[in-house]
Amino acid sequence: MKLIAIPAGQATLTDRRTQRTWSVPLAPYLLAAHPVTQAEYAEVTGHNPSTAKGERHPVETVSWLDAITFCNTKSEQENLTPAYRIDAGEVEWNQAATGYRLPAEAEWEYACRAGTTTPRYGPLDDIAWYRDNSAEHPHNVGEKAANPWGLHDLLGNVWEWCWDLYDPEVYGTYRVLRGGGWLDEHWSCRAGVRRRSHPSFAIDDVGFRIARSAH
Repeated sequence: MKLIAIPAGQATLTDRRTQRTWSVPLAPYLLAAHPVTQAEYAEVTGHNPSTAKGERHPVETVSWLDAITFCNTKSEQENLTPAYRIDAGEVEWNQAATGYRLPAEAEWEYACRAGTTTPRYGPLDDIAWYRDNSAEHPHNVGEKAANPWGLHDLLGNVWEWCWDLYDPEVYGTYRVLRGGGWLDEHWSCRAGVRRRSHPSFAIDDVGFRIARSAH
């Protein structure tokens, strides 16, 4: 699983529903070049929950809690400090940990844009599997063109879980999803689009990619 070094910078995020814009300074970090595949997930966890089977397909039908557990398990297998403390369904992120984790939402968008200022880092058919070209199923990771920093499938194929709460005052524990998926229309496959889901829900167009802090 290749991790790409992402430089320090700043992400500016916007929520269309609330018309809110905010900026987040970012330290350097590492981000996987593509979403976790079914083979990678099975190697760590011993099972594959996906509905559309394929070893190089992104794993899907995984909840946010499943993704958190995967990160901790993979960290333990590699003798890294797990990033998360899980207690009675509550999850705390130890930001000093060396282990694997989900990207923060700002990290995800910053990496997706990779220095570009447009809604997408290239022509959509070249970079993403979405409703118009996917034949309504997910595809092997890495088949579409990478962004300028060498990251694949940030748009299309599967939505990706991020660490952050979506809007706790309105939606409680719902977490952020980014990137658009194989069944989405073109307008959902843009760097700035935000979606939400409950952390226990497992959906057939939702997967994740992993990150690590650069210590």
